[in-house]
Amino acid sequence: MRNLKVVGRSLLRFSGQNPLPLTATAWDAASSALICAFGPSESRATIELKRLHYSRNGTEERLESIAAWDAPCPLPSLSHDTILSLHHFSDSTTSCLILAGGDIILVRENPSQTEELVEIVGSVDAGLSAAAWSPDEELLAITTLADTLLLMSRDIENIASIQLTADDVNVSTHVSVGWGKKETQFKGKRARALQDPTVPESIDEGVLSAYDDRSVTISWRGDGAYFAINKVEEERRRMIRVYSREGQLDSVSEPVDGLEGALSWRPSGNLIAGIRRSSDKAEVIFFERNGLRHGQFDLRLSTIELEELRASPKLKWNSDSNVLSVAYPEKVQLWTVSNYHYYLKQELAFPEPASLTAQCTWHPERPLALATSTSGALQILEYLSVVAAGSTAPPNDFGLVASIDGLSLKLTPLRIANVPPPMAFHTLSLRHKAIDVVISKSGSRLAVLSNCDLTLYALDLNKRPIPKPVLLWQGDAIKSHCPRHVAFVGDEELFCLTDNWDEDESCLWKYAGEDLVPLGPIVEAEGVSSLTSDMNCDSLYIQFQNGAIHLVDTAEILQGLPPQTSLMYKLPSFAPELRIVTNEEQTFVFGLTKSGVLSAKGRTLARNCTSFAITPAHLIFTTTQHLLKFVHLGNADELEIPLDEPQKDERCRSIERGAKIVTVMPTTYSVVLQMPRGNLETIYPRALVLAAIRRSIEREQYYDAFLACRNQRVDMNILHDHDPDRFLANIDMVITQIKRIEHIDLLLSGLRNEDVSETMYKETLKAKELSTKSKLPQERIDSKVNSICDAFLSVLEQPTYKDEHLQNIITAHVSKVPPALENGLEMIGKLQASRDPLTDKAAEHISFLADVNQLYETSLGLYNLDLTLLIAQQSQKDPREYLPHLQSLQDLSPLRRKYQIDDQLGRRTKALKHLNELQAYDEVQDYVQKYALYAEALRMYQYDATHLKEIMQLYADHLTSINKHKEAALAYEYLGDHANAWPCYRAANLWREALSSATLAGVGQSELETLASSLRDDLAESKDHIAAATICLDYFSDVAAAARLLCKGCHFAEAVRIVTLRQQSNLIAEVIDAGLIERSADMTEFLADMKSQLLAQVPRLQELRTKKAEDPMAFYEGMDDGGANIPDNISLAPTDTTSGGTFMTRYTNQTGTVNTQATRKTSKNKRREERKRARGKKGTVYEEEYLTNSIERLIERINSMQDEIERLIEGLVKRGMRERAAAVSSAVSEVIDRCRDAVKEVYAPLCTGAPAEGGVVGTANGVDGEMPRPTGGEATLWDSLQEMGKKRDPPVVKEFARLSLLS
Repeated sequence: MRNLKVVGRSLLRFSGQNPLPLTATAWDAASSALICAFGPSESRATIELKRLHYSRNGTEERLESIAAWDAPCPLPSLSHDTILSLHHFSDSTTSCLILAGGDIILVRENPSQTEELVEIVGSVDAGLSAAAWSPDEELLAITTLADTLLLMSRDIENIASIQLTADDVNVSTHVSVGWGKKETQFKGKRARALQDPTVPESIDEGVLSAYDDRSVTISWRGDGAYFAINKVEEERRRMIRVYSREGQLDSVSEPVDGLEGALSWRPSGNLIAGIRRSSDKAEVIFFERNGLRHGQFDLRLSTIELEELRASPKLKWNSDSNVLSVAYPEKVQLWTVSNYHYYLKQELAFPEPASLTAQCTWHPERPLALATSTSGALQILEYLSVVAAGSTAPPNDFGLVASIDGLSLKLTPLRIANVPPPMAFHTLSLRHKAIDVVISKSGSRLAVLSNCDLTLYALDLNKRPIPKPVLLWQGDAIKSHCPRHVAFVGDEELFCLTDNWDEDESCLWKYAGEDLVPLGPIVEAEGVSSLTSDMNCDSLYIQFQNGAIHLVDTAEILQGLPPQTSLMYKLPSFAPELRIVTNEEQTFVFGLTKSGVLSAKGRTLARNCTSFAITPAHLIFTTTQHLLKFVHLGNADELEIPLDEPQKDERCRSIERGAKIVTVMPTTYSVVLQMPRGNLETIYPRALVLAAIRRSIEREQYYDAFLACRNQRVDMNILHDHDPDRFLANIDMVITQIKRIEHIDLLLSGLRNEDVSETMYKETLKAKELSTKSKLPQERIDSKVNSICDAFLSVLEQPTYKDEHLQNIITAHVSKVPPALENGLEMIGKLQASRDPLTDKAAEHISFLADVNQLYETSLGLYNLDLTLLIAQQSQKDPREYLPHLQSLQDLSPLRRKYQIDDQLGRRTKALKHLNELQAYDEVQDYVQKYALYAEALRMYQYDATHLKEIMQLYADHLTSINKHKEAALAYEYLGDHANAWPCYRAANLWREALSSATLAGVGQSELETLASSLRDDLAESKDHIAAATICLDYFSDVAAAARLLCKGCHFAEAVRIVTLRQQSNLIAEVIDAGLIERSADMTEFLADMKSQLLAQVPRLQELRTKKAEDPMAFYEGMDDGGANIPDNISLAPTDTTSGGTFMTRYTNQTGTVNTQATRKTSKNKRREERKRARGKKGTVYEEEYLTNSIERLIERINSMQDEIERLIEGLVKRGMRERAAAVSSAVSEVIDRCRDAVKEVYAPLCTGAPAEGGVVGTANGVDGEMPRPTGGEATLWDSLQEMGKKRDPPVVKEFARLSLLS
């Protein structure tokens, strides 16, 4: 559906006294100049080689002479010599000319001292008939008049010489099964029985055309591996021979009647094109490499054109195989193919007809640049493949697309009728072949430009059925000019751009309702590229070849003066595909270069763009990565290009390979793409859909928004979340617009407590909207569903809606979080009580929305057995089960029935209350003990002292049975039962309460002493020395034992106080001094052990980490049972990140996901692995973790012992043991210093502010996300590696205040 649009054109006519004819052209790809060869002719046997700089102004300045020489023809059979091939080698600035007389000439533009400017490097005496260089410029294929094929190297050295004989026809034995032929079509049973479908009715014999000029043509395949020769064989038939690069004959073509000399091998390699002429038509026919036919298309020549066509047309494919040029003496046609249909897109005419067929030369690197010439005229053109589409701004976005096809214009409004090409919704017949077409903003006008006239049509796309276009006006004032472009301003003003063969200038014409009048030439120095209007058709712009964009002043056009233009913007580089759009009072210029660079206002948006379109809200483009991307329009600096993440970002979508945009229709939120083959695909991108939904919500068109969500599977929550206040304020409007009950149900049932405008659809909002949109507070989000349902209920329960929307009321109740099933069932119960005919329907609906078993239990909990029966009938329950059960409940008294229902439903508290109301106290006791309802019973009997004590007694016994001794003891004391209280206190290790309760219970002295002795021993064992000493003093009056216990806890000051208080000072020397000596010796030894541990573990930990950093593979080698090899796709390098390691892949032999077929460790192996981890044996994978944890525990221990050490040192000093105190003080200071050094070494990265050295992180190629935790013994290793990978804060070493007396 794309047309070819001219974006650059240079016209030249050659004149003078006895001028040499232009006979050959070749592109210089390095400088994009054109090498032109003039002559020889019958009157002048001279050749002039010139370089044409077509971008310069003036014919004389453009042509630069390279060389000129005499070229007499050596063959007497030729009236004058002819150039068969002109080829330019850009790397050496050398041109090669091959003449029909047999000479091969090299022209060197920069010859060395030993080289000549013009040199004949080879000659064939017999003369030449055709020549062609290979695409890689390494081989030259030549055919001679002596029927010989010569292959030469670039240095013109002969490689192969092959004789072309009649026996070559035997190289291929063709078998055609007649696919697609008329004779293979079904004609009935009898016809099929009479004729073999594989045998055609007529077989071509290769009869020569009456107009065959006996020419020979050579054409290479695009990769240079094969070439084809089209030659008349023994004046009987034309035959196409296919040769390999080495000169080996590969195949010959099947005979075709009327085959002429034209030949062109498609660069992609699949087709060889030729011309066949019959009495009534001329066709382009295609061959495969094996010589068999492969389709054709008609050149659509009229009878008169066919009779006047004497010279054989020539064919030439462009470099990307998309355009086929057909050259006639007076014109050149450009054909494209789509969906196996060939379209005539352009027809290039010359000012005067020529006797010989025109030359056509495609640029080797720019696919749509070509030079066409006759003997006296040359035009150089650059085309752009572009879609002629209507407006993309609502409401005029009908998706109207116009496709040029010769004398037909195919029109398809894709929004109304998505007709796939080559068909069309309407085919408009034209008088002349169109070269450009444009559609007005409203889609009510259509302008068609041809080489002869400009035609205006009226369209009416709003009427049904759509009428045919109506001709409004036609003018041929531009017939003597060279029309190029046409553009609308508004719906009535029409502007046309033309070129001139005689003067190097472009002119602007205007149609404003009467006639087409010239406005004058464009006076800027640079060449004009295109004429275009902006997206709204409000302004007219002209783009020049240097990238400058000028605004044309269409309001003030002065008579006699050229059009006034002003520079609006200049692109960094020339961008032939241009879109201009005004958004928020800003003008955006989007340009796409031939290399795929998409830019806007100097900012490069993408470098791999293949097509793009503009809507009032979005820039939409496709990329070479086969992605469709959406960019919200705002300021040029705010244009946010989404990443290539179609799985995560809804502004990016994957599309079929090679697809390009045809048009965009925001009204139906659709994009039409065309595949490389030509078929169309209409998609509904989420970004367009959401933009349409938001527009509808802001206009309060909730029904349109709802339908869009429903049809395109968009979360219904956006109807509320986009503008919550507006939605809740317009619930009545929402119900009125949506109207249908099932649609309202769909809306309510899809609600959930989530703000989708901040989660699912956040990326589709523009940055400005994101910054101004207020976020819902979390409490509103958590109650969103209930608030919406309540708002709907407040409206639906009004008399206006209640009867009609009963189903929606039930849905609103059930959709709450949690579902308000009781409210819904109560409403159904009321309907049932009033014998409403809608009762059954309501019950059926609520059973559809919720779990029927849950509904059955809820209705039973309402104590409404009729309702329960109604719900049970909607379920799959067996009536033989629920009917007897309901009957048994019906037979009970009301209170007993409620108790039975609540007990059955597990509502124990309610059941207990019903038992209390029944005054069945024995049952209450049993029920309380059965279900442990003691707290509920205590609340129930809080004002009944007798029953309260009985329940408390049961509760205390229960607490004792479940080992809650403290609470049981409190309950017993509440009841005054000290005999049962003190054993519970003893079990809870509450020594004060136990001794006091035992005393209150009146236990004997011996039993009390036994209790005190056991408590003392337990307290001493748990290192609560002060409590143990208190028992010794208070219950045994044993001062010495109390002092010893206090000395064990380093409470020397308290021990001295007790001894002196009891007038037993002799115990200071006997007990306290001995305790000091003993504790100082133990402390010194303990601190020495700590020092030794640090001296051993810190260097070992550093050694392990050094080994792991230097060679992780060797560090972990052999640490797993079985010694499995580490896979190649696992990285063992240490990382600076603080994330948990995934090195578990090394031990599970996985690449990112848990292998379900791997052998799992047993629980026995897991326990064994846990023991390994706990031991941290040297040389195991757990050693590093063990050492780190051990050092941390040591630091925690020394921090916790500082108070005890200070009390010990102070006690030693008081008793005159200064040396012992100094030894302890020095030992603890040294240990603390080494702890600080250990922290600096072990936690070095954290101390310097860097992330922790996170163990080893294993990365599997192609893994996204975290790897699942393994099971069995592998889980222990996983946990260990995860622990080592965590961020560890360095422990704080407390400062030790050294006693100044010991300094």
